[in-house]
Amino acid sequence: MIRGVALDMDGLLFDTERLYWEVGDTVLQRRGFRFSKELQERMMGRVGEAAVAEMIDMHQLSDKPKELLAECDKVFNKLLRTGVRTMPGVDALMDLLKECELPCGLATSSRRKFVKILTVDAQWRDDLQFMLTGDDVTHGKPHPEMYLRAAQELSIPPAEMLVLEDSGNGCAAAVAAGAITVAVPSEHTVDQSFDGATLIADTLFDPRLRDLVRSRGESSAR
Repeated sequence: MIRGVALDMDGLLFDTERLYWEVGDTVLQRRGFRFSKELQERMMGRVGEAAVAEMIDMHQLSDKPKELLAECDKVFNKLLRTGVRTMPGVDALMDLLKECELPCGLATSSRRKFVKILTVDAQWRDDLQFMLTGDDVTHGKPHPEMYLRAAQELSIPPAEMLVLEDSGNGCAAAVAAGAITVAVPSEHTVDQSFDGATLIADTLFDPRLRDLVRSRGESSAR
């Protein structure tokens, strides 16, 4: 049964992966490199300095993680002003979770200051039971800490929690935590591995995902 839901944010609820790509590419071009899918996959799910450390390691940069992160933040802040779209099907998903009376919350590796900006106008923000961010964990995804914390926030065992993720690292974190895991790959993550996922959905509109939520949610209600 499903008694609660934990949602990733980047690439699942908001179309931010294109912004992260542009940030990485802008910063790396200043150093004579280009961003790549390999680096993106290494960085996904990791938190703050740990994410940019992957960039430093891959290209043998001389930058300190703290300084490089600050530079990335400046570029990202500028891009955020242009606006960020929600992913197709987000509002319908949130309506379905309310209909099934399934509590849900956010479990994202993004830092809290950016989460607040992205969700400020979301009509479903007040429906979230919790907002776990990269600032709240010691270990980023694929470590299971984020989703073990999410289950605690929902006061349920991980095995009774549904997790929706778009990345391979996020999926690995949810599977390692023992959660019922559904991958919803975006165009940026479709080639990644989603081993252990109960379902790999085409989009948030995928009827298989909606049937899973309804059937498991109804089982919980009974």
